[in-house]
Amino acid sequence: MAELDKKITPAGYAVLRAELEHLWKVERPQVTQEVTAAAAQGDRSENAEYQYGKRRLREIDRRVRWLNKRLAALEIVRASPTDGKIYFGAHVTVEDEDGEHNTWQLVGSDEWDVKLGKISVVSPIGLALLGKRVDDEVTVRRPKGDLELTIVAIRYDEYRDTE
Repeated sequence: MAELDKKITPAGYAVLRAELEHLWKVERPQVTQEVTAAAAQGDRSENAEYQYGKRRLREIDRRVRWLNKRLAALEIVRASPTDGKIYFGAHVTVEDEDGEHNTWQLVGSDEWDVKLGKISVVSPIGLALLGKRVDDEVTVRRPKGDLELTIVAIRYDEYRDTE
């Protein structure tokens, strides 16, 4: 499972990369300028703008360090297998016991967002779906009871290498 935790889709990688760029090139210089201006006003110990600015700089620096480490450790996966099985990156449509359909994309732990239809590949549902095919039935064990799903469709995004 640790190996799965280091995978990310090209779109997910681009989002993290954009966040790093924004923090480093836009937000950090802006906050640094604000802290400098606040420091010029005198007594720093009672200057709320200065205190807040310094705290925000620490938060930005912490996030920048984390993003740099995480981006270096991630493996971008451009899945488009032809064997009909579910792998990382697949968009999977399932039908539950009530006949309701849901479509989810199996993504890395850095990019999941249920509201956007993206679930982590290491979640109980994600793990249950891996390696399955259309018409397979899976049982997902949950605290509130088992969930029975039937796989209705599988598709993969088409990626073009731009690197």
